[in-house]
Amino acid sequence: MKKILISVLSTVLLITLSGCFGSKSASSSGKGGEVVGVKGKSFNEPSPYGMVRVGRGYLHMGLDSQDSLWGKQTPVRDISVDGFWMDETEITNSQYKQFVMWVRDSILRTRMADPSYGGDETYMITEDKNGDPVTPHLNWKKSLPRKPNEDEQRAFESLYVTNPVTGEKLLDYRQLNYRYEVYDYTTAALRRNRMHADERNLNTDVNVNPDEVIMISKDTAYVDDEGRIVRETINRQLSGPWDFLNTYIVNVYPDTTCWVNDFHNSENETYLRNYFSNPAYNDYPVVGVTWEQANAFCAWRTEYLLKGLGAEARYVQRYRLPTEAEWEYAARGKDGNEFPWENKDVKNGDGCFYANFKPDRGNYTEDGNLITSKVGAYASNTNGLYDMAGNVAEWTSTIFTEAGVDAMNDLNPQLEYKAAKEDPYKLKKKSVRGGSWKDPESYIRSAWRTWEYQNQPRSYIGFRCVRSLANTTSGKQKKNKK
Repeated sequence: MKKILISVLSTVLLITLSGCFGSKSASSSGKGGEVVGVKGKSFNEPSPYGMVRVGRGYLHMGLDSQDSLWGKQTPVRDISVDGFWMDETEITNSQYKQFVMWVRDSILRTRMADPSYGGDETYMITEDKNGDPVTPHLNWKKSLPRKPNEDEQRAFESLYVTNPVTGEKLLDYRQLNYRYEVYDYTTAALRRNRMHADERNLNTDVNVNPDEVIMISKDTAYVDDEGRIVRETINRQLSGPWDFLNTYIVNVYPDTTCWVNDFHNSENETYLRNYFSNPAYNDYPVVGVTWEQANAFCAWRTEYLLKGLGAEARYVQRYRLPTEAEWEYAARGKDGNEFPWENKDVKNGDGCFYANFKPDRGNYTEDGNLITSKVGAYASNTNGLYDMAGNVAEWTSTIFTEAGVDAMNDLNPQLEYKAAKEDPYKLKKKSVRGGSWKDPESYIRSAWRTWEYQNQPRSYIGFRCVRSLANTTSGKQKKNKK
């Protein structure tokens, strides 16, 4: 089925370009011919719902005293990061369900507008208020029918399958694919990727071959005739700015089977059947979500936000996964502690644990939990962030290498690599931080580094989102010292 969804970042690009000249222009003649600058209305970014602001600052990243127990060498470096918004808790089952249901409802609306299912064109917007044609997109103001007619009922039923044993109607998760686009601004800005040869090298002593062919890699995806997602990385000659627009299609349903696949010879069928679907777990962190699915959630959350904004949308930064440096900086709190709390103990004076982890061999329950706990059940760190140690480990946007921060810049450090499908698995390792409900004390330290493959779901890995600040120059600085 062909899905028609609004492009996320390309929409931002178009809004940005159209808004460049929307501010009040400067006076063409200041007093005495002085330059007075371009005036415009300032944008005061409101606090995003459920997020806290982490101010820019400095961090001594890594562990100075290497871990003798596990023999792990952790790279150490002084770095600085800009300010950002960060989810105060890990993304919950309830929040992720909203994403899943949105994808389901988008498919239903698309099918109901299809002639094969009645062809109700009111589910699709094809022209603006003036009657001019626009890129077709879904009409979310039109509600799905409570009492569907025969054609509408077929559209609903097309998304469900029947359990051959119980006869129960189940949502066919294999169809829940989300298509989104990401414009790679960084790659597009590199001088080596300029369309004009004289712009590729600013050193005038070097002769640039005007006939040089510039090759770029572009991610694209489609769904084949059998409903399978096919992802391709295309190497092609640079022909224009839209060659940096990458297309992704991701199945969004979490892998609920991770509870039995992660723990062999273990009775975890209860979690398999209930953890994501039962409302009793709504406020627990979502798990079984791959790095790719977490990125898709960030893209959808951005799209969902932009729909509710007007002209100011051009100032809003996209949701994304935190970099490894941002995560550690935020976890350590305002004083740069080894753990997200003030001391090196894992319990307070009353014997209560500071986090949900595995305190002893085989004894998961000593801290009061067996698996995950509700988000925010433990006290926040000094940044106002909950569960930055334990509960679930968290995806970051950074590719994992043993060199770690040593291979990065000391200003907003990041190592990013978009692994192609045919790339070896060692290039698909992503940094995971924070430790989880199944990890010992050593693994929940803020500086501890580990990894997982980007397409591997786990029952102990979740995520939270960040958003760069629209105005990065405001706010107090802080220094995180060990």
